[in-house]
Amino acid sequence: MTRVAILWHMHQPYYEDLVTGEHMLPWVRLHALKDYWGMVTLLEECPGVQVTFNMVPSLLVQLEAFAAGRARDRYLDVGTATPADQLTPEDVRFMLRNFFHAQRQRMIDVHPRYAQLLALRGWSTSGADIEAAARRFTVEDLRDLQVWQKLAWIDPAYQQHDERVRELIARGRSFSEADKVILREVELELLNAVIPAYRRGVEAKRIEVSTSPFYHPILPLLCDTDVYAQTHPAARPPSRRFAHPDDALAQLEQAAEYCERLFGQRPVGLWPSEGSVSDAMVPLVEKAGFRWMATDELILAKSLSVGFGRDGYGNVENPHLLYRPYIVDTGEASVRCAFRDHALSDLIGFVYAGWGAEHAADDFVGKLAAAGRKAQDAGGGEEPTIFVILDGENAWEHFEGGGRPFLRSLYQRLASHPELRTVTMADACAPARHRLPHIAPGSWIDASFYIWIGHADDQRAWRLVADAREALEDPAPGVDPHALARARQEMFIAEGSDWCWWYGDDHSSDHDAEFDELFRRHLRNVYTLIRRPVPDELFISNISTVHASAPVTLPVERISPVLDGDESSYFEWRGAGRYQAQDVSGAMHQIDHEALLSSMRFGFDETALFLRLDLVSNAAAWLGRGGAFVLHFVEPAGVRVMGVAGAGNRVRLVASRRAGTSWVDVELPGLAGAVERIVELSIPLEPLDIPVGGQASFFVALLDADGHEVERHPAGRPVELSIVSEERFAALNWTA
Repeated sequence: MTRVAILWHMHQPYYEDLVTGEHMLPWVRLHALKDYWGMVTLLEECPGVQVTFNMVPSLLVQLEAFAAGRARDRYLDVGTATPADQLTPEDVRFMLRNFFHAQRQRMIDVHPRYAQLLALRGWSTSGADIEAAARRFTVEDLRDLQVWQKLAWIDPAYQQHDERVRELIARGRSFSEADKVILREVELELLNAVIPAYRRGVEAKRIEVSTSPFYHPILPLLCDTDVYAQTHPAARPPSRRFAHPDDALAQLEQAAEYCERLFGQRPVGLWPSEGSVSDAMVPLVEKAGFRWMATDELILAKSLSVGFGRDGYGNVENPHLLYRPYIVDTGEASVRCAFRDHALSDLIGFVYAGWGAEHAADDFVGKLAAAGRKAQDAGGGEEPTIFVILDGENAWEHFEGGGRPFLRSLYQRLASHPELRTVTMADACAPARHRLPHIAPGSWIDASFYIWIGHADDQRAWRLVADAREALEDPAPGVDPHALARARQEMFIAEGSDWCWWYGDDHSSDHDAEFDELFRRHLRNVYTLIRRPVPDELFISNISTVHASAPVTLPVERISPVLDGDESSYFEWRGAGRYQAQDVSGAMHQIDHEALLSSMRFGFDETALFLRLDLVSNAAAWLGRGGAFVLHFVEPAGVRVMGVAGAGNRVRLVASRRAGTSWVDVELPGLAGAVERIVELSIPLEPLDIPVGGQASFFVALLDADGHEVERHPAGRPVELSIVSEERFAALNWTA
């Protein structure tokens, strides 16, 4: 008999900004509608089949928030809460760009009206094409899109058996606002059914629930980033070491406690994030109460110094070594460990989606039985255990019927097969007797950590994390303990693996910029909560591989405007550089904030840098209501100028320089400003130590009456300005 231990890994990045309470992307909510409930309830049809679900707490805490109606994301606000005839032009553009993020063949084309709406929009999402598409969409089209964007994600079982969902799908079009209310009811029912379904599965012993460290960090890198040198000894090391095993232990303990509260039992098993292991994390795993963990076959190959090659039929070499659990015994601690069959797991994740369900199930079960027989022959009759571990959600949108026909066929064959028996991971690991005195460091990808720390962008991110972690140890005096606890959670979130997954040139998505912004936002929140100055570089994109073009044009000649707070003459700002403000919120939609800045102009002469701010409303009136602005210099570093309302049409300006963890006011002779309809500033170059030929780069932040920053421009990258000579201007702009 061959034991088969299947683990489905359920994970989403932590999309919520803890300060604003908004979720950047909708995938927790949408996958809960389609996969999380259906994956576990399907097992109720298959008595005798046991599997393990690895539930990551960063997913679960967001799921709880959505189920309780506490969480919000822009997709929900625009797609559900806003009546179609009240959508703003910005809402419509957002819908047309984002409401077709679904697998086309299995989730869009199978619904004729949804496919028709996609054709109506067209394939291009460039600005001009989206504007043109928006003019083609009627209110009825928009309402139908609001419905289909959610309806297409409803679990296949709900689609078949819930009368409300069946009726909506059958009608297909001409939906009403009342239909959106009905669909929201279905959504909340599904969201609230997920966690109880897993708890029932645990109580009925159909499933085991394991977990990962709370916010999905790479544990070996939390313990010590120097471990990267063990997998890439010739690579450039990070500029700053990060070594906080205490954080790794805290994330493990919090995960175990959280899952115990939700599912009624403390988990004994761990899928370390991305299957990442090292000797240093083993004692922490044991201390947190876990009895088993799992990783990839290549880690075992390196630990044993053997190979797991495959023949032409996919049969693994040395199967008796792979198909059994081990005890990792580092001397300080012992933990049982399973090693996934990489090839078999990837068949489900990446191959079978294009096969018929019955054929795929027959092929997979046949391979399991053949592998088991081969392992028994090689191992002298010892009962083998094959570990199949993979993502439990993302593959199914590529399968027919959301993967349910394949899974149903697979489970039926496993339940009745004379040579195969399904077991939970805990049961599979319990009889381990073979010991490993050392586990090779690495992850399930190439047994290395390159994805998360190898690229320059990754290493810059780790330096930012290390800086924030050091600042967390030195909060400002009088910081409230609750704020300090929130700052620590923000730190743990920033330590997660998902941010560096998208940095560098190895992975990319349509949402790279949103992930980058959210990572830096979590770190900014750490500084804000401990009342320490936020480093300006946390407002600069960490992405170096692709630069989004900022709406900035540079000066073409020197300027010398009159500072009176008004446009006295068209010519005084004619040669200036210009920044045209865009929607600064991006995917992180600031629901309670209307844009303030319309545009910014900038330039210089031989003595000063000049800045002009055009607000959407009258600038003097805005300052008079308590608004303020701050000019943050990135170069020269550590300088800022803050402006508030002054007497008459003057702006009261305060310059300061960074001194350690605080700001100290300084004199800048020649600093001047005025405000009426617009804001005009003159910042002297000499006190800033900016010579002709030097560089200046800056952001402008706008603050509300409570001193909270509500906008920063440009988003992601500062204005970068070369202070060139008049002769150089002439040469740059000369044309024959």
